[in-house]
Amino acid sequence: MRCIPTDSEGITLGVDTHKDTHVAVALDGLGRRLGTLSIPTTLEGYKELVDWANGFGPLEDVGIEGTGSFGAGLARFLRSEGTEVFEVDRPKRRDQYRSGKSDPIDAELAARAVLAGTATTRPKDADGEVEMIRTLRLARRSAVKARAQAVNQLKNLLVTAPEGLRSELRELSTTKLVAKTSGFRPGANPSDVEAATKFAMRSVARRHQRLSEEISELDEQLDRLVAEAAPELVALEGVGTDTAASLLIAAGDNPERLKNEAAFAHLCGAAPIPASSGKSVRHRLNRHGNRDANRALYVIAVCRMSREERTRSYVAKRTAEGKTKKEIIRCLKRFIAREVYRILASASSNKPPILAP
Repeated sequence: MRCIPTDSEGITLGVDTHKDTHVAVALDGLGRRLGTLSIPTTLEGYKELVDWANGFGPLEDVGIEGTGSFGAGLARFLRSEGTEVFEVDRPKRRDQYRSGKSDPIDAELAARAVLAGTATTRPKDADGEVEMIRTLRLARRSAVKARAQAVNQLKNLLVTAPEGLRSELRELSTTKLVAKTSGFRPGANPSDVEAATKFAMRSVARRHQRLSEEISELDEQLDRLVAEAAPELVALEGVGTDTAASLLIAAGDNPERLKNEAAFAHLCGAAPIPASSGKSVRHRLNRHGNRDANRALYVIAVCRMSREERTRSYVAKRTAEGKTKKEIIRCLKRFIAREVYRILASASSNKPPILAP
């Protein structure tokens, strides 16, 4: 730790986060470097950091790199202490070539980004129902992936199985195949290829059944939490638990951190990007943002195009104007993003929801 005394008020911290340790740099209001501190990623370490920073003066702002991963615990602690926290992007390579690369340098760059006003993004709170939904959804996704792998493995075993066993099972659907093979009784010590194949298929089939039970349990919890977190969102046409969860996770537990519905659309990758130059005025497709939220908007748009009369009329109108199906879906995604944002932000705003076509 290295520090210098100061009488300046208003301390800004920059923190470079890692799995086991965080490195912090303190700057005063004039941008002078006051000190460097390395702390463990524990509650005691977080308290040590706050006490150390307050030794220079009142701690005002903290810029943290990686608030959604290694810095989540520190960001949560600082917010509970009433400190303003900002999310800082990883330094660009051109800046690293100029200033070098080390933990204290990255931490100082984070602090200077806050002082300069270029770091204005507030991190997700990650302490409410949306964070609960995110963690359960992660577990569900891994279970669904593992179940699909189990099905593929079961069918691969069937391809190379002895002819008698293969002819018995080859016409069965996946559900019937799992049910049939899970009841095999090859014995405790397989003595030939057919018995060993049955033993292996039974093991994989029972794994599939256990994963299906796990997915059902997670679905039950997700249905409950999503309905509690945003009942108006689930009530929208074309919005189910999965799509609602994707949009909730993108916005976080504190959707008010997003300035307006345009910011939410940009976060979801549904806002066209200006690409004008000279006499050319145009926009290009936004391929950035939260791709899972973008997928959710796409699913909602496609569902409405097939089932909702209002959206079908809109599609017919834009088609007559010469728009392609892809262009119409992009427009619908932008409208839906506006509608979703108004619902998510309705808790902190009396503005009525705007219905999308």
